[in-house]
Amino acid sequence: MRHLSYRTEQAYIGWIRRFIVFHHKRHPREMGKTEVSAFLSSLATSGHVSASTQNQALNAVRFLYREVLEMALGWLDDVVRAKRSRRLPVVLTREEVKALLAHLAGREWLMAMLLYGAGLRLLECLSLRVKDIDFTRNEILVREGKGQKDRHTMLPAAVKEPLKQHLNELRARHAEHVRRGRSAVHLPNALERKYPNAATDWSWQWVFPASDLCAHPRTGLVARFHLHESVLQRAVKAAVGKAAIGKPAGCHTLRHSFATHLLESGSDIRTIQELLGHADVRTTMVYTHVLNRGGPGVLSPADRL
Repeated sequence: MRHLSYRTEQAYIGWIRRFIVFHHKRHPREMGKTEVSAFLSSLATSGHVSASTQNQALNAVRFLYREVLEMALGWLDDVVRAKRSRRLPVVLTREEVKALLAHLAGREWLMAMLLYGAGLRLLECLSLRVKDIDFTRNEILVREGKGQKDRHTMLPAAVKEPLKQHLNELRARHAEHVRRGRSAVHLPNALERKYPNAATDWSWQWVFPASDLCAHPRTGLVARFHLHESVLQRAVKAAVGKAAIGKPAGCHTLRHSFATHLLESGSDIRTIQELLGHADVRTTMVYTHVLNRGGPGVLSPADRL
């Protein structure tokens, strides 16, 4: 009803189940601040979870009491949140990005190029549809990104021709799927009722579709979904190993590198904020700290000896 993402639903259900089982299946109405605090403390002391994981568990319990049980309890506001550590993101150099991309090919190379060249998050890249790519204006429209926000970002020139070729191959395959009756894709909300033919229309097809059909977790409708994120995650991890990059790099590292390299080339922080889709410029400012680390313009006192 609140249009939370499916992943949020699953996370909240999981934490609520763990909270109830932790207290030997007592009903939440019978419990209070003491039980909630004990559960969160156990996660930290016995489960050794991070601060963000502990706060996610607290959000789930708050949702249970306020939205499901409709219990206005003031003590929920007094439960102490875990303090998250401030970490600097891992960023690759341009040479490391080249080395990583050199060990990717085909659709995996295309997706990695979009993560690095357009600053996309992994799921934003995977959930692109054909209509979201504007080759004339060199733009990508990211729909329902983090926080359910739309934004425009750049379409890298280096990826235009390979992406066009990829889409041409997909279109020929799509025509075959239409002939065999296997071309329908999952549509957001109730668009399949508003636009009955949209599910088979070329413009609504995924840019990176899965090979097989699957059932939607909410509706049960069997149709085509986009690639699972583990496909690119495994490919990037393997490429990092082959390139002998001594950093814990992953898919999101390419997005961090996109922002940092734009800053290095003199791009405005506000522009980078818009391209990344950050609601607060303070989130984008973390990349200025990455640039200040070591400082290429500062001479170490050891070098003056």
